[in-house]
Amino acid sequence: MGGGAGVSIPGTFRVATDKTVFATPETLIGFHPDAGASFHLSHLPGYLGEYLALTGETLKGAEMIACGLATHYTHSARIQLIEEQLGELVTDDPSVIETSLGRYGDLVQPDKMSVLHRMETVDKCFRHDTVEEIIDFLESEASRTADTWCNSTLRRLKETSPLSLKVSLRSIREGRFQTLDQCLVREYRMSLQGLSMTVSGDFCEGIRARMVDRDLEPKWNPPSLEQVSEDMVDQYFSPLSKSEPDLELPTKEREAFT
Repeated sequence: MGGGAGVSIPGTFRVATDKTVFATPETLIGFHPDAGASFHLSHLPGYLGEYLALTGETLKGAEMIACGLATHYTHSARIQLIEEQLGELVTDDPSVIETSLGRYGDLVQPDKMSVLHRMETVDKCFRHDTVEEIIDFLESEASRTADTWCNSTLRRLKETSPLSLKVSLRSIREGRFQTLDQCLVREYRMSLQGLSMTVSGDFCEGIRARMVDRDLEPKWNPPSLEQVSEDMVDQYFSPLSKSEPDLELPTKEREAFT
């Protein structure tokens, strides 16, 4: 989750198991998916990335393989064998590593309750330009079909910070047209703006409600989507002050990930 996923997903080989769980739950604590999440999520099939970013819902290992977040799947009992096998290699040739990983791979499919079997509905609802439109289409779909998934997704969205929802949606949409490096620089800027609390104290409030007092009753500010102005969202994407320069990546020392 979070930063751990940000470190591992850019890797050439990403092994998921029956115990692997992926999520970007930052909107639930008044923050936004970071550590490169706006790049990786925006490149998932359809509008799955928007769904994951806004709701913070989880994916299992089999789902990660199916949507491309993982490159290999194996049962967790084989992880030690894989580590030992890789440790004995005397080359970093990708084809050799691929062959080694393939010896312990398993073919799996997402279970019948997976969101990946609902991609038509996900795309229909999460393709829209604003969070308000996304919620409207979810409500319409729930009314039309009586689908419990739509209702549970709506409940999830209503638990999250309204400001974080709008900031996160814009972040994912910008990530569709940026490189990983550009996303990291932008997310760093967004994170510092959020931590500064110049727009809102939602991050501190989210941490309090979920990790300190654990009452799960955050008092978001603003408390509703209608009260989140464009200026508030724009502030997260605005340049930092002269005393706080943008993130500088060591791009001259390696090939940029695109």
